[in-house]
Amino acid sequence: MPIQRGGIWGRAVVTALVVTVVAGSGIAGTAAAQSSGSALPNTSIGGLGSTGSAGGQGSVGGGSLTDGTGSDGPGSLIDGTGSDGTASAGTTPITGSLGTASYARSAFGSWIPGAVGSVVPAPDLAPPALETLRTGMLPSPIGDPFFDEYPAGLPGMANGQVIEVRDVTPMARTLPIGPVREVKQLKVKSTDATGAPSFATATLIIPATAWPGPGPRPVLVNNVPINGLGRACTPSHTMANGITPSTNFLEFLRPVTTKAEERGYAVLMPDHEGPRMAYGEPYEAGHAILDTIRGVRNEFPAEFGTSKLAMMGYSGGAIATHGAVNLIDSYAPELRHDIVGAAFGGVPADFEMLGRTMNGNLASGLFLAAVLGISRERTQILPLINSLGQQLGMSSIKDMCVNNLAVMGILNAPIEVLANVKEALNSPVAHDIYAITKMADLKSGTPLYIYNGGQDFWIPALGARNLYDQQCGKGVRAVYRQVPGEHLLGEAFGNPGAFDWVDARFRGEPAPDEC
Repeated sequence: MPIQRGGIWGRAVVTALVVTVVAGSGIAGTAAAQSSGSALPNTSIGGLGSTGSAGGQGSVGGGSLTDGTGSDGPGSLIDGTGSDGTASAGTTPITGSLGTASYARSAFGSWIPGAVGSVVPAPDLAPPALETLRTGMLPSPIGDPFFDEYPAGLPGMANGQVIEVRDVTPMARTLPIGPVREVKQLKVKSTDATGAPSFATATLIIPATAWPGPGPRPVLVNNVPINGLGRACTPSHTMANGITPSTNFLEFLRPVTTKAEERGYAVLMPDHEGPRMAYGEPYEAGHAILDTIRGVRNEFPAEFGTSKLAMMGYSGGAIATHGAVNLIDSYAPELRHDIVGAAFGGVPADFEMLGRTMNGNLASGLFLAAVLGISRERTQILPLINSLGQQLGMSSIKDMCVNNLAVMGILNAPIEVLANVKEALNSPVAHDIYAITKMADLKSGTPLYIYNGGQDFWIPALGARNLYDQQCGKGVRAVYRQVPGEHLLGEAFGNPGAFDWVDARFRGEPAPDEC
C-alpha cells in the first residue's frame, strides 16, 4: 500500500532534519535572500518552477499563548521590517515560531531547497505545469474502487443520490467500538469545493442498543479529525479494513462513537475530506457531510427518513463541522429543521491566526499538510509553490496520515521555505484563502455549542471566541465554553459538556442562547 512508505520523502526528511538542526535556532539572517532558479519550461505561470525560497519580509511571530496575536519586535536594521515575535509571544519550538520570516529569507533558508534538491530529484513537469502539478499532488489510488473511482454519469445525479452501499459489519465488529447491529458504507453524489461534480463516502453505525426515546432513532454525525492527505486515512477505510498503519487512533481515543452507541444513537462518520483528501478545506467538507446525510435518508427512509440529527467535531473535525453548518441554508435547506445542533471544539476557524501559531514549530507538519490539502481544491495556491514544495507535494507525503504528519513537526520547518514569493502568508493569495476558509459572511443553519482549551497555544481560544461572537451577531443561538488545557486536554475537558448539550437537543429541549 503506498500510504506510509519512506522512499523519496524519507531521504528528504533526513536532509531537512540536518538543515533544521543547523538553522532551526531561529537565527535571523542579514540578507533578504531570494534565490532565483529557472522556471519550468514552456510555462506561462511566472515563477512556478523557481528553485529558491523567497522567504518573507516582516514578522511571522508565534503569538501569545492565549490569543495567538503577539506583537512584532523592532524593525530590522537591514530592511526596516519587523523582526520575529518577542520571547513573550510564543517563540519556542513548541508554542511558536522559530523566527520563520527571517529564517526563510536568510542564507540558511535560501539554501534549504538546493540542499534537499541534491538528494531528491526535481519533478519532471511537462506543460501545462499547473495542471500537471495538481495531478501529481493528488492522493494515490489505494486499490479500492469505492474510494478511488469517480462513477460515470456524476453530472446527471442529484446531490446525495446513492451510488453504492456495502456492508462492513464483520470487520467493524473487530474494532474497539461498542456492540453494533450493522455497519453500512455509502458512496453518494456530491460536489467539490468549487461546485464541480464529485462523490463522498461515509460509514453508518447502527448500534445493537435499542433507541428508548420517542420517534425515530437519532443520528449523530461524528466528524472525526482525519487530518491526513491519503485515502487510507479515512474512518471508512479503517471500518472496512481494520487497523492499519494509516489508522488514526484518535478515532478510538475520542469516545464520541461509543458514547453515542450507548445512548442508542446511530452514528454517521463522513469521510469529509472528499476523494481528493482536501484536508482543511471547509466547503469540500461541508458538501460531503450534508450529502452523506442525504444519502442515509435516501437509502434508509423507513428508519432514518425523519430522524433528528446533530453534529460533533474536534480540531480537524471542527473545520468540517464549521463548514457543514454554514452551508445548510444554501446547500441543503431541506435538512434545516431536522439538524438540531452542532457541537465542536478546538476549531481552526482563522487560518491567518494559525499562520502565527502553527508555523515553524512542532505543529508545522499539520500546518503544511493543511496548506497542501487546501491547494488540491484551491489551485490559486499552486503558482506560489517553489520546486522544493513541488518535490514534497508530489512525494509520498501526499499519502501520509496524521501519525506521520504530526511527527514531521519535529523539523520545525516554516511554510516560507516552500514558497517562491516574499511574505507568502501575507500575500494576496493567502488573504484570499483566509477569507474563503473563515466563511465569515455565512450564518450557521443550526444552534451551536463551541468550546476551546484556554491554554491551547496552537489553536488559540481567541479564534473560537471570535467565531462565537460572529455567529451571535448573525442571530444564531449559541453557547461558548472555555475549558482548561491545551489542545488535547481541551478535548478531554470539553467533550462531556458538548455531549450533554447534544443529548438535550435530541430530547427536544430548545437550544440555549447565551449570546
